[in-house]
Amino acid sequence: MTTSATTQETRNPSLAQAPAAPSVRLAFAAIVLAMLPAVLDQTILATALPTVAADLGRIGDVSWVVAAYVVASTASTPLWGKLGDRHSRKRLLELQIVLFVAASALCGAAQDITQLVIVRAVQGVAAGGLMTLAMAAVGDLVPPRERGRYQGYIAATFAGAAALGPLAGGLLVDHASWRWIFYVNVPVGAAALVALRAKLPAPPVDRPTTPLDALGGALLAAATGAFMLVCVWGGDRYAWGSIQIAGLIGATVVLSALLVLRERRAADPIVPVRMLATPAVAVASAGLFFATASLFAVTVFVPLFLQAAAGLSPTQAGLLLVPMMVGTTISTTLSGRSIANTGRYKRFPIIGLGVMTVALALLAAFASRRSAADTAACLLLFGLGFGLVSQVLVIAVQNSVERTRLGIATATTTFFRALGGAVGAAGLGAVFTARAGAGAGAGTVHALSPALRVHIADAVQAVFLVAAPLSAVALIVLLWLPEAELKGK
Repeated sequence: MTTSATTQETRNPSLAQAPAAPSVRLAFAAIVLAMLPAVLDQTILATALPTVAADLGRIGDVSWVVAAYVVASTASTPLWGKLGDRHSRKRLLELQIVLFVAASALCGAAQDITQLVIVRAVQGVAAGGLMTLAMAAVGDLVPPRERGRYQGYIAATFAGAAALGPLAGGLLVDHASWRWIFYVNVPVGAAALVALRAKLPAPPVDRPTTPLDALGGALLAAATGAFMLVCVWGGDRYAWGSIQIAGLIGATVVLSALLVLRERRAADPIVPVRMLATPAVAVASAGLFFATASLFAVTVFVPLFLQAAAGLSPTQAGLLLVPMMVGTTISTTLSGRSIANTGRYKRFPIIGLGVMTVALALLAAFASRRSAADTAACLLLFGLGFGLVSQVLVIAVQNSVERTRLGIATATTTFFRALGGAVGAAGLGAVFTARAGAGAGAGTVHALSPALRVHIADAVQAVFLVAAPLSAVALIVLLWLPEAELKGK
């Protein structure tokens, strides 16, 4: 038996190096738990946003609270991916959990909208590290062929948390305080930190021989920030033709050009230009950009629509988001099993984006009816589509690069996904604000007149009408996604 086992390991060295299945499962569970605080934060916050805005500012300020988080997450994501390739992912994950928990506590203690936005930016930096490092750690544990199955497990866990999140957020707002939507991250984060330290292995990492590209990281953060301010302020705080917006656009162009020049010359660039030329990375990143931009029409504006236009309570609005999570769980789990069995993955995101486009078009068509049942049915359809997109594209990207670049490859796609979310939140927020007008921005959810509720429904309908073509563009882009054989190691 010993000889047979030795022969088998010789023929397939990965068998000798692979940890025992129970060890993999425990380590995988620790990774999922590490990502959980960031997922819970977004879903719990969704139904509470109108109440937060009414308490600290205006309904029109909702996009600020979201944009600060996603902009900071976007700018920091490539840096965490690069640091994960150069140093211990486990230690960096532990650091980000601590930072995320501390920022959550400060968010709960915020006394005005400015404080909340600033601390949300810090929280976003930590969230960018949590998601990027954790997804790369999954790539360290299991081969590409099996990642679809494990991504299904992640989706099922997150869908359960996402289904619980809006309900918990609604209950906290209705019966306690919106501040508890942030305080709840403290015990969850503490449990994740304990599990991570106990169960996740820390494989040895070769000491870097080149210095970190700090200048490239600073240029990337500055260019991303300037671009996002254009999206957030353009047409709202400043006119599109104003000197402020023109200056930010110019800064974005100059900083981006300097970033490209720097990354071409850096010994170990934060964002390798050659990696962006890899077909799988380029196509998947572009597809995720547009797909995530359309997603924010649902995650940000459906809860607002259900409360401000349909007159539901935060708890009721949270319950109506459950069908989307159920649809995501079903489609991700089934597609993951199919990928593990067949090794084929390209058809899933294309089908998923087609379904998402139809769902967004139906949400726009049904918005004027302000029906909770119609909205729930459309959300179920949207979830079925979205579950076939995001995780599958991560598998395609991780399969296209060597293991030493797993972190930065994952971070690159996560960057474009986060950038798409930031642009979606800001751009769709601008559409909503422009259509809803100053009257809707100054009112509170509970004090809106029937006429104003209809006006808000029309504004949300405009958001869906913009989001549907974004999803269709993502579908067209992914027609060029190459389908390579999934590696078994």
